[in-house]
Amino acid sequence: MPEAINLNRLAYFTAVVDTGSFTRAAKYLGITKAVVSNQVAKLEQDIGTTLLVRTTRRLQPTEAGGIFHARCVSILRDAEDAFDELAEARVEPKGVLRITAPYDYGTSVIVPLITKFTLRYPACKVELSLTDETLDLVAANMDIAIRVGWLADSSLQARRIGSFRQLLVGTPDLSERIADISVPEDLIALPFIANTALQEPLQWSFSRGDTDAYLVRFSAAISINTTPAILGAVRAGGGLSIVPDFLAEKYLQNGRLLHVLPEWHLPSGGVYTVYPAARFRSPKVTAFVDMLTESLRQ
Repeated sequence: MPEAINLNRLAYFTAVVDTGSFTRAAKYLGITKAVVSNQVAKLEQDIGTTLLVRTTRRLQPTEAGGIFHARCVSILRDAEDAFDELAEARVEPKGVLRITAPYDYGTSVIVPLITKFTLRYPACKVELSLTDETLDLVAANMDIAIRVGWLADSSLQARRIGSFRQLLVGTPDLSERIADISVPEDLIALPFIANTALQEPLQWSFSRGDTDAYLVRFSAAISINTTPAILGAVRAGGGLSIVPDFLAEKYLQNGRLLHVLPEWHLPSGGVYTVYPAARFRSPKVTAFVDMLTESLRQ
């Protein structure tokens, strides 16, 4: 194996397999048949393997050649995408950006961000769909989805760009009863509001440091299937519940909610950008994700 492979030879070999002959490959590439034949022969010498075999009608890849062809196609596509992305990066973001996000995260985080985005990029328009359903991005014609929590396995392209904490909260009216709580298992004495949109709305794992852990199973006084409504029920004095920090933060800061057992931690969740399968992403998508990522860092 030589120290460096001539990548042009991968393109010549791929063209021969795709067209079935040196003559058609040469015509497709705009070069002579002799050059194509010579370069493919040198490629076989480079890797020490026969890649093509001639049948009565056309050239066919050998078993090794078929495997190698599939890898060449992927390599050449990645190279093409790299050039496309560089070209797109020089283009000002423009057009309609279609986003879907969960209702709670979308309302509190994404809505303020898209207003800044359209001010920064006036050639862009944004269509935001807030839903807690997992949309088919291709069928819904979405450029990007923002998803929070824990992603299921998917063929879509996903990138974790941030995280959020889950907080156990209640109103100051419960402060006297909360004061008697020292460990998570004592929480079952207090009314709890369950989020039925979750797979395990009543069972929660609390941890402190590396050794302390409790698995608490609550009994629901109230059950609701959306997080904003749960937060409303907590604020109305219905009991304790577990909500993400991006919804609870302002109420904790102004004293309308209390963080219960703050030294104990619940599992944190991720913030993800999810894209439909595509060879490269447009400038408007890249610009929006950059803004979102930066805002989460701040």
